[in-house]
Amino acid sequence: MRWQGGRRGGNIEDRRGLGPVGVGGVGIGGVILAAIGYFVFGIDPTTTMAVVEGAGGQAQQEQVGARGTTTDEAGQFVDVVEASTTDVWTPIFARRGKSYAPPAAVVIYDQATGTGCGTGQAAMGPFYCPADRKVYLDLSFWRELESRFGAKGEAARAYVIAHEIGHHVQHLTGQTDRVERGSRGEGSAAVRLELQADCYAGVWVANASEASGGQVTLDPRDIEDGIRAAAAVGDDALQTQSQGRVMPDGFTHGTSEQRMRWFRTGVQSGDPAACDTFGSPRL
Repeated sequence: MRWQGGRRGGNIEDRRGLGPVGVGGVGIGGVILAAIGYFVFGIDPTTTMAVVEGAGGQAQQEQVGARGTTTDEAGQFVDVVEASTTDVWTPIFARRGKSYAPPAAVVIYDQATGTGCGTGQAAMGPFYCPADRKVYLDLSFWRELESRFGAKGEAARAYVIAHEIGHHVQHLTGQTDRVERGSRGEGSAAVRLELQADCYAGVWVANASEASGGQVTLDPRDIEDGIRAAAAVGDDALQTQSQGRVMPDGFTHGTSEQRMRWFRTGVQSGDPAACDTFGSPRL
């Protein structure tokens, strides 16, 4: 994947080296994070809630890190990919007569941090918090992505970031608000929302080179790395790994096959209109 010459947007909030700070107790955000930890990464919800409750008593205001561009390569990679997603989604929104507002920040943190949705922790993996419109990412997840999920390469990492930006797009378009996130099951609204974010990640891949003047590009091999990353985090694959069996009623993100297929749909079409998982009879 080519990215080193890409534009750096400076929309990074670096909290690495800061301790975890809560955001005013558990609330519904803490419950959401507990659900993410359990259904996606197999974390005991009581463990998540304990972290949320413990950190919530430390402070009532959100933690703030250094804003702007970062100096290390890993941080620069996140910066370039986030800026590239802005360059892709801005004209797409404009063609529809709308303005694209990038996320408030991509927050890079260590272990745990305060968010508008409660206290996030690294074991949950990257996530988007609609309450503060920020993407949260502990860079140790890159090691987890390779060692636990077998998804290697920068393109796999870029897919993860683009997927979370996809959730931001859904927030801007009002799709998130229309979804009942508590719904589960293979055909649930929550699954359709996640598969749409996968498709939106593919839309970014399809348009990244043109939007960046060739400075951010993914070749066919890179795209396959992204597809493997999508497959690795399918609900059936994760459940088999953590529990030894597949339970469709507990699906929150879709199967490996579904995630790969919708990601490919975005790559092949380059058009978010092709990502209508809610209107599609087939997930």
